[in-house]
Amino acid sequence: MTGPESGEGSEPDARERLAAALRPIITMTVASELDDDALAEAAVDVERIAELLSKHAGARRPRRQPDPTKAAQDLFPTSPIMGAANPIAPPIRIWAVDGADGGYREIRAEAYFDYAYEGPPTCVHGGVIAETFDEILGAANIVAGNPGMTGTLTVRYRKPTPLRTDLRIEARCLSRSGRKVKTWGGIYHGDVLTAEADGIFIEVLPAQFLAIAEGNVDSVDPTMLAAMRAEAARVAAEPGDRPSA
Repeated sequence: MTGPESGEGSEPDARERLAAALRPIITMTVASELDDDALAEAAVDVERIAELLSKHAGARRPRRQPDPTKAAQDLFPTSPIMGAANPIAPPIRIWAVDGADGGYREIRAEAYFDYAYEGPPTCVHGGVIAETFDEILGAANIVAGNPGMTGTLTVRYRKPTPLRTDLRIEARCLSRSGRKVKTWGGIYHGDVLTAEADGIFIEVLPAQFLAIAEGNVDSVDPTMLAAMRAEAARVAAEPGDRPSA
């Protein structure tokens, strides 16, 4: 596959529609010349919307685990980078492609960063670039069948990455040794490489993920916690040894 995966152009659900409606509000709040009266009027309306939603908001909805069998765009639907349901995400649009010479599947992406992501004047914030690499390299590992958590991420800022223009991103899993996965990614403006990153990711076993979640008592999702416990028990019952680092 050399282009966006299936699902492109589909009608957004209600949550994605709300997130899309909020993005230009965020951008204009950050960057547009607006008089105080317009800002005050908008604040009243937004406060009213927040009150409306709070009346209907229940417990945290279950978070879905990434499914490598589905389109890459759907791996992290609420993430701050590529999540269509997250209003602070640009969002970055990604898809999977076949790797060269029969290697791991890879990620291709398109990004457009507006004023909300500005660091140096006219340029994307360096922290946003690092955050983007962290997520896109993680997605590359998932489509390659080598998911893991970030151990180290080394970013090289080769040239300023411009705001408000089309950017393309490539990311690929390079190798795996035991639980350690090496991954590379690059951001391009046209044919110019503006930033690149090398990551070392560590496979985290279900029992380890469970321990992390159980320790974060203020944000744990009971439904996901139950699923993680079941997965940890299933893996523990499987015969055979897991690879070691």
